[in-house]
Amino acid sequence: MRFKGLADLKRPASYELTLAGLPEQILTARYAMAKAFKINKLVRAIHKDSYEWYGFTIANRGNPELIVDVGLPKNDQNLSDYTSVGPEKIAGFQESLPPGQVINGWIHSHGSLPYEQFSPTDERNQVTVLGYVTTLLRKPVAKEEVVIRDLTILMKGRWTEKDLERGSVALITDAPVTEARIIETIYGGFCYAIVIGDEGWHRQEIHYKRRGILSRQTREDKREADLVLVETGRQLTGADIHALAEEVRVKIQPGVSVSRERFEREAT
Repeated sequence: MRFKGLADLKRPASYELTLAGLPEQILTARYAMAKAFKINKLVRAIHKDSYEWYGFTIANRGNPELIVDVGLPKNDQNLSDYTSVGPEKIAGFQESLPPGQVINGWIHSHGSLPYEQFSPTDERNQVTVLGYVTTLLRKPVAKEEVVIRDLTILMKGRWTEKDLERGSVALITDAPVTEARIIETIYGGFCYAIVIGDEGWHRQEIHYKRRGILSRQTREDKREADLVLVETGRQLTGADIHALAEEVRVKIQPGVSVSRERFEREAT
């Protein structure tokens, strides 16, 4: 048989079975978003200027896809156009939460900056948050065939070290086998990312991480997502605002601002 070109030679599709899905939209309690924008106002009122800040989105372990609250850790330094997130801060904040709650993402403010999207600095912070959060929220999401070129199948007690020189992977069985397929479990997790501004705007993404339990192959991707407000019965009260004001006073650390020119340079 002749083929017109190599494109006519197609490898059979490998086996894949979906076990569970990951979120495609961000569900958040109306209370949580109201709290985030209240932090913006309190930052300006207490520290007499607009600063970037970051916090963590919180979910109940039994329903990790729904943001029920926003937590404010002590920020290392808050500038008018920059903030950073460290892994030790994420771990420390998670340890401070009740056993029934878990971090499922992060939220931060661009303050008064006219930059209504994620910046390159945000992307670097996101890598840190994604790596931590997916260790908490990962679950089996698929079964996939591991495609191995030059698989060598050997039988127990009937192989030598010389046989191991053949092929890229050796499979040793206790009975004669002429064909084998290897199916691995793919674990997946997600992390929410939300950025807001003093003017009331917000943008959000979902970041995903999938890893094969056997191949250790890791895939990361992201998507813009709709934010869906959910009524949970909880409202921001005067007592909540009073406590939040004290948190903003203690946990926001205003510093000397870097230049807006540098921020715009990073964004290009």
